[in-house]
Amino acid sequence: MTPIVREVTTADLTTTEIADLWSLFSTAWPAGRFDQHDFDHAMGGRHWIIGIDGRIVSHAAVVPRLLFLADLPLRAGYVEAVGTLPELENRGLGSAVVAAADEHIRATCELGALSTGRFAFYERLGWHRWLGPTFVRTHDGPVRTEDDDGSILVLPTATTPPLDLRASLTCDWRDGDVW
Repeated sequence: MTPIVREVTTADLTTTEIADLWSLFSTAWPAGRFDQHDFDHAMGGRHWIIGIDGRIVSHAAVVPRLLFLADLPLRAGYVEAVGTLPELENRGLGSAVVAAADEHIRATCELGALSTGRFAFYERLGWHRWLGPTFVRTHDGPVRTEDDDGSILVLPTATTPPLDLRASLTCDWRDGDVW
């Protein structure tokens, strides 16, 4: 059976759905690995959700971010809070929500990006590991984010300029994990 993926904006999430998302994220990640900043990062964009028996069991979000390829600003769709209930993993649910999010990125953004340690999952869906140095923009200028080097993946779109995966990539500042 093919899972039904529903797309919704953050503004259209119900109070119950927001609570379900927090519960999903708290279950999908080991204790202490998902916090309020991570939750906040997933809000403000679009969500792809799979529900079973009235509860959310798989999710991916895309939020708008400005990334800089060297000095070139790019409108990016940044993937956040991809998770599936552990007891339902390896059934294609995570792939289904990420594939739907990828379609949105390809249709509306100059680049997709995300931070992960699960490279194979995303690479089989067309994502590429960023090999160059990473930075964050601050009011004092760019600051290296060496701890994030090697954990950023990008998804080229039809409007992506030529990519040098070894160039610098810089994200905009945000509280919590900047990438």
